[in-house]
Amino acid sequence: MMSVKTPLALACAALLSGCMVGPDYVRPSVDLPAQYGATDAVAPAAVARGWWKQFNDDTLNALVDQALADNSDVQRAAARIEQADALLREAGAALFPDVGLEAGASRSRISGVGAPIPAGAPLYRKNFQTAIATSFELDFWGKLRRASEAARAQALGTRYAKDTVELTLVSQVTGNYLNLRALDAQLALSRDTLATRRENADILRTRVARGLTNELELQQALGAQAQIEAQIADLSRSRALVENQLALLTGRLGQQIAPGDLRSLPLPPLPPAGLPSSLLDARPDVRQAESELASANALIGVAKAALYPSISLTGNYGSQSRELSDLFSGPSNIWSLGLSLDLPLFDGGRRSARVDQASAQQKQALAGYVSAIRNAFTDVRDALVSAEQYAQSVEALQRQADAATRSLQLAQKRYDAGYSRYLEVLDAQRTANEASLALVRSRQGQLAEVVNLYAALGGGWAADGATAPDAAAPTTLPAAN
Repeated sequence: MMSVKTPLALACAALLSGCMVGPDYVRPSVDLPAQYGATDAVAPAAVARGWWKQFNDDTLNALVDQALADNSDVQRAAARIEQADALLREAGAALFPDVGLEAGASRSRISGVGAPIPAGAPLYRKNFQTAIATSFELDFWGKLRRASEAARAQALGTRYAKDTVELTLVSQVTGNYLNLRALDAQLALSRDTLATRRENADILRTRVARGLTNELELQQALGAQAQIEAQIADLSRSRALVENQLALLTGRLGQQIAPGDLRSLPLPPLPPAGLPSSLLDARPDVRQAESELASANALIGVAKAALYPSISLTGNYGSQSRELSDLFSGPSNIWSLGLSLDLPLFDGGRRSARVDQASAQQKQALAGYVSAIRNAFTDVRDALVSAEQYAQSVEALQRQADAATRSLQLAQKRYDAGYSRYLEVLDAQRTANEASLALVRSRQGQLAEVVNLYAALGGGWAADGATAPDAAAPTTLPAAN
């Protein structure tokens, strides 16, 4: 336990120096690679926090606006900001004296039993009193200022928490929207395939009736047609579920979204190689973790200040009289001044235990901050790798889809010329359908990884390593009062 020497000398020294016990906050350093990837790429223009607008889709923009306005998680986060601001005002108010107005009036009767009442003494007595009273704890050791510093960091943290909720929400809305448009594209492809298979089945039915082909080919065509119908039913069910999820995220239950096509969405620009890892400072979850660390750091000072004497000033000024008319006359004035000292001598180690608790909480917050930094770095690395690999996959699947389409054309010509059986056409149709659907799914994955990358970078980046436009400045704590 911290030793307490001459209280008066310590109090005078602290009053003159304005010291605050406890450690001052210093941003910890985390060992990370300096950058992502190589450095030989030409940096493009910075991407702002409205990154979802890079898809140039009015429907997506409207859905994001609805979600940010009506989502209950965002509203809950906004309410937490209001609560933290109120706690900050409460902590700041402790730095100022409490001033109150006291007033009272009483009337009493003297008992006549026992000692006789002196002659001329009134049997009934009245008393009127009013005063302004104040009390103030002298913040010699910085306990109140450290508490205000902790509350200020918590208030900052709630703002970053809201930013995190909004970033996560926008990512979810955008990801679900891309999934919806991918399902729309797959449905469009499947319906085109279904129309072709129905047409082929009708032709085969006519040929069977004329004896130009056998029943086997007709049944094969009908089976292929049923398979596509089942595929369309599954895709339609998935689309309805994704549409319901978007309605939930935007707070517009029952909302219906007109069909679109993923293939019409552009690929947003990717960041340049050699992005500095310092961009992680823009992530709101990292800032929130740092705010929690700064708050825990300040609470150590609050706990340590409790080891020192607590000195408070009290005073009041007013008047007191037996008659209401004399209450504000000169002779009725009363006043008092007081000084109280609370000197901890023995508490069984309770105060020192609280210091240890605060220190342990600070260590937990530090570990949380380091973990947030490392997770953020890994998120960016994963998204960069996935985006690169998906680009290669889309390119390969595009070639596969082109080859499958050409093979289908050739198989149909061979069958029409009588060089092959219809089974060869069905196999080519199945291959072309699967290749087209795989291409759409890979394209969706590519766009989804771009969304993940934007979210991992906190919403954007800048070519010179500075924070992207519309991004907030790194976390800073105002000086304690």
